[in-house]
Amino acid sequence: MSGSADRDARGYRVEPGAGLRVRTDVVEVYVARRVGPAKRVERDDGDDIVLPVEVELLQIRRAKDPLRGSWQPVLGHIEAGESAVDAAKRELMEEVGLDVRGDGRCTGMWALEQVRPFYIAAIECIVLSPRFVVTVEREWEAKLNAEHDAARWVKSHEAAGTFTWPGQHESVREVEAIVRGTSLAMAWTGIALR
Repeated sequence: MSGSADRDARGYRVEPGAGLRVRTDVVEVYVARRVGPAKRVERDDGDDIVLPVEVELLQIRRAKDPLRGSWQPVLGHIEAGESAVDAAKRELMEEVGLDVRGDGRCTGMWALEQVRPFYIAAIECIVLSPRFVVTVEREWEAKLNAEHDAARWVKSHEAAGTFTWPGQHESVREVEAIVRGTSLAMAWTGIALR
């Protein structure tokens, strides 16, 4: 016996209630670079340890609302008919002047494994945001558009204190593994630059 017209015989609601909207039209792109090679260091006890490659992440400060004054990765919306990968490449060009397809200083692009949901109370919406990492040579520098008023490079181990959301902190760990070459993601999520 269901007890209600909107429930099945087991008591489950068949059709979803009003609930929140779910959006999947936002991409995040982390721009990363290696600062130096891994280092072998001799400890006092005579054993050697290897310190991993240092990774830096680009952060850009939003000049407009929403998020004015916060340090973010490259963020943007997917346009009609555009794939998430194409949106990420376009946003990189628009926001920081990086032409993934034509700039030889761009050395790779990967999709991060996790799509992390977040809730935006102001618009009563849950957002599922595909995330990417793009690696660049050390000499590359961002050319900002009017949406941003500053750029900086931060060491990946310091990024948790400067990025806004927990999902971004988790993404930093994935980025580090990819940039250092310790992630299996290197084998199957590399994205063609051309």
